[in-house]
Order: sequence, then structure tokens, then C-alpha cells
Amino acid sequence: MSDTADLQAVNIARDYYNSSDADTFYSTIWGGEDIHIGLYHSENDTIPEASLRTQKRMIEHLNKLNSDSRVIDLGSGYGGSARYLAKKFKCNITALNLSEVENNRARKLNSRQNLDHLIEVVDGNFEELPYDDESFDIVWSQDAFLHSPVRDQVIRQASRILKSGGEFIFTDPMQSDDCPEGVLQPILDRIHLESMASPEFYRETADETGLEEFTFEELTEQLKNHYSAVLNETISNEAELKEKVSSEYINNMKEGLQHWINGARNGYLAWGIFHFKKK
Repeated sequence: MSDTADLQAVNIARDYYNSSDADTFYSTIWGGEDIHIGLYHSENDTIPEASLRTQKRMIEHLNKLNSDSRVIDLGSGYGGSARYLAKKFKCNITALNLSEVENNRARKLNSRQNLDHLIEVVDGNFEELPYDDESFDIVWSQDAFLHSPVRDQVIRQASRILKSGGEFIFTDPMQSDDCPEGVLQPILDRIHLESMASPEFYRETADETGLEEFTFEELTEQLKNHYSAVLNETISNEAELKEKVSSEYINNMKEGLQHWINGARNGYLAWGIFHFKKK
């Protein structure tokens, strides 16, 4: 993909998440704290409960997170993970995110919860991180890398800013390693990209950039559970949503969510927690 096409993909993602429809939808359906995939124990779990469970599970993987840790969250959305980490560990966190609208909401939430002294919200994209080599102890990300057309560059940037011995932990919706060609086109069309990463891609790219894999906790079933929960929540609140969000957006969202559900159900998608260490 050319540099022009790369920039276009970044701008499409920024414009989408900056839109009033997207901001209203995500802040309403997800509860306003974050927009990440959750871990569900039952169909009765709420989206915010399940999302918080993902953050807790990711923390369980980490070895060195404490009040002295310098953490960066790549694609931080509304900053829910950054706030949870700041509350729990009193560590300093950089929350870097593409959408200025989401970042403004995150800053207000940080201030209301008296956490803005621990969290710096930065407008930016993770293909070009404005930080020196070996600046962070922990690089964290949830369900954001799929939006980049140059994911290998994102992993190189994450490795570059990570200190020796530091930890890189992330989740990302992916295609399965054995996904048949062409079956994910409806999803790719929706996110305006030509491809998705796979577990094998992340393993190989991480190894090439000086990262050693601790573990990959495969949790693909939760991808289906999560998008099913979002779809059900959307349908249940559709009348209220239509007062604030366009019908076209809601209909496209419902169709898109069903594509994700079908892809996970058919074994074409993958999702889980990747945990690496900088060699």
C-alpha cells in the first residue's frame, strides 16, 4: 500500500470515530468508559462489566506493572483502561489516540475522576510515535491495530519505544491463520482496509522486531460473545438511539456486527491476549 493510501486509511478511521454518530453510539452502548471487546461469563453480563474483565485479565499477564511503571496505551479510545490502571497502580500513563472527539471525552472523564495528573491524553497515531527509543516499561493496546494498514510498522514502533525487558500486551481482532481467501470481504469493506492481521503475522513481526512471546491466550469465542452483546444492546435501545444517531448508521452497524458474529462463528476470525517481552 502506498504512503498516500496509508494516510487515507488513517484519515478514514479518524473521521469515523470523530463523527457524532459514532461517538454517540459507542459512548451510549459501551457505557462511556471504553470501546473494547469484553470477556463474558454469561449472556446476562453487561458490556461495561465484560470490558472491565478484559482489563483485569490483561493485568494478570503482566509481570512488572507498579507505581513506577511508565505505560503507554496505543489507541486508547475513551481512556477507560488508562483510568483503571491509574487507579489501581498509581502509575503514569500516556493515552495516545487518533480521534480528537474521543480524546476530549477522555480528558473530561480523567478530570472528573481526579486522574488527569497521572494520565496524559495525546492526539496522534501509532504508526508514528513521537517518543524516544526505550521510553516505556509497558506498551498496552486493545482492539486498535486492525485499523492500521501498516501493522508491521506499528509493531516496530511499539518495540522501539519499549525498554529492554519491558512488556508489550495487546488484543486485536484478527483473521484466523487458516482463514479462506475472500470470506472476510464484508468486514474489510466496513473498516476500509485490504486485509487483517493474523496470530501468525503478529508472532513473526514481533520476532523480527526484537520481541519475545510470553503467551497468546486464545479467546476467539469472546469475539462472538461481544459482538452479539453489542448487537442485542443496539436492538434493545434502537428507539432511543434513533433520537440521537442516524438510522443509516444504526442499520449499517447492525449489519456490520452480524458479519463479525458470523466470521467468529465460522472460524474465520481470531482474538485473544498477546503478551511479549522486549529482548
